[in-house]
Amino acid sequence: MTDQFEPDRAQPVAVGPPRRRLSRAARLRAERTRRRRRIMGVGALGLLVVVILTTVFLGSKLWHGLFGSPTDYTGDGERDVVIQVHDGDTTTAIGQTLHDRGVVATVKGFVEAAQGNEAIQAIQPGFYKVRTRIPAASAVERLVAPDNRVGKLTIPEGRQLDDVTDVKTNAVTEGIFTLISKATCVDLDGKRSCVSVQDLRNAAGAVPADRLGVPQWALQPVTAMGTDHRRIEGLIAAGTWNVDPAASAQDTLATLIAASASRYTAGGLLDTAAAMNMSPYSVLTVASLVQRESTPEDFPKVARVIYNRLAQGRKLEFDSTVNYSLDRQEVATTDGDRARVTPWNTYASPGLPATPICSPSEAALAAAERPEPGDWLYFVTVDMQGTTLFTKDYEQHLANIELARRNGVLDSAR
Repeated sequence: MTDQFEPDRAQPVAVGPPRRRLSRAARLRAERTRRRRRIMGVGALGLLVVVILTTVFLGSKLWHGLFGSPTDYTGDGERDVVIQVHDGDTTTAIGQTLHDRGVVATVKGFVEAAQGNEAIQAIQPGFYKVRTRIPAASAVERLVAPDNRVGKLTIPEGRQLDDVTDVKTNAVTEGIFTLISKATCVDLDGKRSCVSVQDLRNAAGAVPADRLGVPQWALQPVTAMGTDHRRIEGLIAAGTWNVDPAASAQDTLATLIAASASRYTAGGLLDTAAAMNMSPYSVLTVASLVQRESTPEDFPKVARVIYNRLAQGRKLEFDSTVNYSLDRQEVATTDGDRARVTPWNTYASPGLPATPICSPSEAALAAAERPEPGDWLYFVTVDMQGTTLFTKDYEQHLANIELARRNGVLDSAR
């Protein structure tokens, strides 16, 4: 019987025969074996990494060669697109635009194809029709081909928004709306699209003036014209413009009006008008009258007549303001036409017309800003060569009118 007070005895911690001690030489051989195994393992792992990387690289090259982006396209392309070349664009910038629109495979390919091409170096800002997925050399050829330039708009000096018919010849002078409409026309994949004249008229009359790009100095008189599309007359400057064929009627007008306002401002209109104690809009209106009433050599004198008559509270009595709302061109108007009260008829109402009556030239605008000194109140063209006589005396003016009648210039007095 075990004594319950017997102290605990130590338990065995291992069984089996005792471990045999290795000699020093054996330990060294074992260490060398382990070292060789580690080196072989690292080498095998490195070789495996090299094999994997080589496989990935070759596979990537094969994939891109079969399915990836080519270095250049072949063929005649897939579909027509219009791209824009901006002012100051380099060849690389143009290449990037073409690449972004899917026209060329690489920017580098286009730059190389364009190298040494003087026409592409001199390319003008604007819109150009090209095709997607075409060789870089073909993209260069298409950009420099004149027929592929689209959206180019030229507005001659003195044009008004609507078409004008000459009473004597029935010849029609295309208005600014017609010119814009034609400039927006483009053929894409055999389908022709244009912004219509009616859409332009609708936008001109219905869209709020500030959303049409109308400058602050013209907002009040433009808004006062309500929904009449002619409220933006004169705000699209004469000159050459680029219009986006894909833009809406509203965006097209807004772009042109805003750019024209910037041009007028850059020309000093605002500062000059302030110095004359006039609104820029009034000076622009005077310039439009000068443009329609005379030839360039007489612009400064006609501007002076306008200011002299306004200063004396006299009606201007210009046939051009009667013809404006009639959309016709006639040297001498009828009594009935002159009696019609319109926002523009300066026979029926005193002061300037409600809006400009055309887009004046820079020369006409300069004359309105810097009229020639003089006391003239009347003028009339007296021969077919355009000779115009100026006077402050009404009796002399009547004599000048009679001379104009004899020379076949006028059928009735101004």
